[in-house]
Amino acid sequence: MHTTAHPDYDAVLPAPFGALGLRLAGEALAGLDFLPPNTPLRPCGSGPVHRISHELEAYYANPCHEWKLILAPAGTPYRQRVWQALMAIECGSTRTYGDLARDLASSPRAVGQAVGDNPIPIIIPCHRVLAAHGLGGFMHGREGFPMAVKTWLLRHEGCHVG
Repeated sequence: MHTTAHPDYDAVLPAPFGALGLRLAGEALAGLDFLPPNTPLRPCGSGPVHRISHELEAYYANPCHEWKLILAPAGTPYRQRVWQALMAIECGSTRTYGDLARDLASSPRAVGQAVGDNPIPIIIPCHRVLAAHGLGGFMHGREGFPMAVKTWLLRHEGCHVG
């Protein structure tokens, strides 16, 4: 059951940079949204939420934690290909949109759109994709909180952030 404060989430969990809104599809994680600090939390005692919370805590303690979650990201076959490529980027490493476009025989713009449509950030690590000349691109290029989250995630994973 959803509350009026968070009608789209099965749970809202704390994160070092704010909060995370979780959407489930049965036992699987279908969506994860970054929410700003001071967002009211809404933990849930369900088994899937407990497992996801435990996995996130393991990642916060060890950025190279290997995820053991059931994922259900909804997307076109092309987006699924891009998201699989994101999952192949190792912790502590980054790639550019152009790198991924070459690997996928696609265009940087199409890759950027698919990266921006990633429904499960952190676990599908879109934060590891950079523009050719800097951080850029994250959450459709918005400044402020979204860029602070990307910077936090990259620093947490040991990446040099300018």
